[in-house]
Amino acid sequence: MKTLNKYILLGALTLSVASCDLDMVPETSVTDASYWKTEGDLRGACNRFYEQMNGNNDLGDGFKHDYRSDELTTGGANAVSSGNVQIPTTNGAWTDAYWRIFIANNIIEKAPRADVSEAVLNKYLAEARFFRGYYYFELVKKYGDVPLLLKAINDTKDPDLMMPRTPRAEVIKQVYEDLEFAATWLPDIDKLDKWGHVARQAAIAMKVRVGLYEGTHGKYHNSGEDYRSHLKTSIDAAKELITSGKHELYPDFEKLFLDVAEGRQNRENIFVKEYGPNGSAATTTHGTIRQMENTVSVTRNVVDLFLYTDGLPREKSAYTITPETSYDDVFSNRDPRLGMTCYKIGEEAYKGAFTPHNFHRGYSIKKGFDIVQWSTNSKEWTDWMAIRYAEVLISYAEALYEYNGSISDDDLDITVNALRNRVGMPAKLTNAFAQANGLDMLEEIRRERTVEFIDENKRYDDIIRWKIAEKVLPVDIIGALCISGETTQSKYDELKAKLTVGGSLNGKQRYGTQDDLYVIEFAEDRRFDTAKDYLYPVPLYEISQSGGAVTQNPGWK
Repeated sequence: MKTLNKYILLGALTLSVASCDLDMVPETSVTDASYWKTEGDLRGACNRFYEQMNGNNDLGDGFKHDYRSDELTTGGANAVSSGNVQIPTTNGAWTDAYWRIFIANNIIEKAPRADVSEAVLNKYLAEARFFRGYYYFELVKKYGDVPLLLKAINDTKDPDLMMPRTPRAEVIKQVYEDLEFAATWLPDIDKLDKWGHVARQAAIAMKVRVGLYEGTHGKYHNSGEDYRSHLKTSIDAAKELITSGKHELYPDFEKLFLDVAEGRQNRENIFVKEYGPNGSAATTTHGTIRQMENTVSVTRNVVDLFLYTDGLPREKSAYTITPETSYDDVFSNRDPRLGMTCYKIGEEAYKGAFTPHNFHRGYSIKKGFDIVQWSTNSKEWTDWMAIRYAEVLISYAEALYEYNGSISDDDLDITVNALRNRVGMPAKLTNAFAQANGLDMLEEIRRERTVEFIDENKRYDDIIRWKIAEKVLPVDIIGALCISGETTQSKYDELKAKLTVGGSLNGKQRYGTQDDLYVIEFAEDRRFDTAKDYLYPVPLYEISQSGGAVTQNPGWK
């Protein structure tokens, strides 16, 4: 907790954002005693939350959160996948979250000084409490028990900086309380003063997210908590949003991730990190599209989760091509989202017509690519959807099934089948279809979630709460099919050493009978230790500066 010390400026920290509001006096002339007087002061303080949100990789996590999963690959083993992570001295996943929680606490404590009405005061308190709940949830997901600090710290000798870890259940209880306050006092999404700020619908959607996560985590990790109460919270919050009429799916999945789908006109948006202004004059920017070209691709492990157009998976469908003789065979008769997520040969891509393996060893990401923004060299402006309505729908389906052990066809129609209908997937999921084809309904709901949210920072959280990491992570991470003639001969020769041969490599079975699939990481080089890896290691600085009150997570030494 002492990491906060370097951020404690005796109350002046939120004043550093005064320049975000043009009505403010210069920040150098503002003191804490003269601040907290007007609504403009409160607005300026809360603006800091939006400035600090960093989009898809929201916290400074040195472990590259979603690269830990089986979904995305950077092209080779790293310290996480090989099991060689060392306990960090500091980590943004901890320090960034507490920095933002401190800002929230400072606002909650000092905002009541302002000469404003109760409704205006509570609006800004609601913003602060939303973000406090948001970041405490991020901490709990990664670390489990964490110190629950609920006051502003103005003295570096404050004993609360030596606070030990608070039990997870108590922290989550506070998260719910903060989100409930936020849902009560935040404005409706159609009455926001500024697009991109949190509305009451965002607070309700966060209750959907937290309830589903804690419910399933409690169920599969045998935490001893009443996991059903969390699931009920998620179900009730999702139902409130579904019946409100405020949100619906954007009709075009491919355009959903482009700047044409920004703003309230896209009713799938619930909470976004706003970038821009759009175009070359953008002042708040990111580099996601350049990262798509240079860094990440989708693994074959996850590509194989996409259903065929008959609604059946690879191991059951009559449409499965075995063996594949072309890179593009994987797209044939497939859920249309696969072709909307990954490039096919010849499609206009990063630097012209797409050629396999020119950029990645996995399947190159198409979802959200914009050649105009690619040309800006990491000065991109498309808003990032922190919460979209599709998440509410699929979370509702999952929570219902986990809570009841069943789901009706009517509820499947407004959730799973709504996502499929949006992209023109012909097969519907019904109870009769699942039974007739030997499908596990829960697995099909989980599958739907995975393929819908590729590259949206969901997969690693999901495999952790489902407690399947030890099953899906320490396996061969498979890349794309590499066929001579579909890439350059020199590239093919370069990759040949790690291609499968007759379904085996080095005498070990690899991938059925399919030849020529590139192995990005071998199973024997990957690790997931269930005794420790379900939680992040607590940074050493936090333990040291708390005088040992903050303890290390089990298994980490």
